[in-house]
Amino acid sequence: MLPVNYSEISNIAEYELERPAYREAMMALKDRRRVRVGDHLTFLFENRDTVRYQVQEMMRIERIVREHDIRHELESYNELIPGPAELSACLLIEYETPELRGVWLRELLGLENHVWMRTPGHEPVRGRFDTRQISTDRISSVQYVKFPLGASAAAFGPGARLFADHPKYTVSVSLDEARAAELRLDLA
Repeated sequence: MLPVNYSEISNIAEYELERPAYREAMMALKDRRRVRVGDHLTFLFENRDTVRYQVQEMMRIERIVREHDIRHELESYNELIPGPAELSACLLIEYETPELRGVWLRELLGLENHVWMRTPGHEPVRGRFDTRQISTDRISSVQYVKFPLGASAAAFGPGARLFADHPKYTVSVSLDEARAAELRLDLA
C-alpha cells in the first residue's frame, strides 16, 4: 500500500467544505475496521484512507498550513500504513477512569510480547509494536502495532483470530466475515 502523498492533502479551507461528508464516510470506515478484544483492547486497523483522514484532522485542529509541517505530519502518520502482506493497527488500551488506566498501564508492561494474530491453518504471528510508545515503568494507552502475516496473509479471512496472552490480560476474538473482508482489502 502506497503512502499518502502531499498532493492528496486538501488545504484547511477546502477541507472544511468537504469535511461533513468526508467525516461521515470515515467514521463508517473506521467502524468496519475496529476490532474489540475483550473489555479493554480496541484495534483500529489503518489504511491510506484512515491515515489521510488523520492528517487532515490534525491540520484542522492544530491549524497546520505550512508545507514543511504538513509533510512532517504525513511522514509520521504514513508509518501506520501497512506494508505488503501486513496489517497495521492503532491499539487503544481503554479503562473507565484515569486511576484504573494508570494502574493497568503499569500492570500491562510487556504487552508488546503478548499480542498475536492467527489466520486459519497457520501459526500465530506476534504483533510488532512501535517501541517509542513503551517505557520501562508503563506503556502508553495508544500503541501502534503491525502484524507481518507473510505467507499466512493468503489464508486471512473469517475465523482469523486476534488475541492477547499477557499473564494479567488473556483474551481472544475471531473476526467475523464483514471485518475480515474489510481487512483483507489491505492484503490485496
